[in-house]
Amino acid sequence: MQTAPSAVAVSSKDPDEGFDDILAELDREEARIRVRMEMRRFGKPTTVVEGLKMNEKDLQELGTKMKKILATGGTVKDGIIILQGDHRDRCVEILVKQGFSEGSIEVI
Repeated sequence: MQTAPSAVAVSSKDPDEGFDDILAELDREEARIRVRMEMRRFGKPTTVVEGLKMNEKDLQELGTKMKKILATGGTVKDGIIILQGDHRDRCVEILVKQGFSEGSIEVI
């Protein structure tokens, strides 16, 4: 008599897997983000985005995305995104599209 091979269902779903996503979403909602303009060398304006509670890799990706959308140069240093030029209003639009609440973004 032949028996069918028994299939053991092993779930690769970790119950804590979605937990990190939930925490990231909460951080986005509770973050106090400041977008301000600074005058740098030779009177050139720069936009500074600070207060983002993200890991370094995600912050670098967001900085790259903002630079591409705004067609400008910039850098990410010490948890702060620095963009060349005055892009305060457009930065707020980009951050809202990325899932940050508009009420948590302060434009200075």
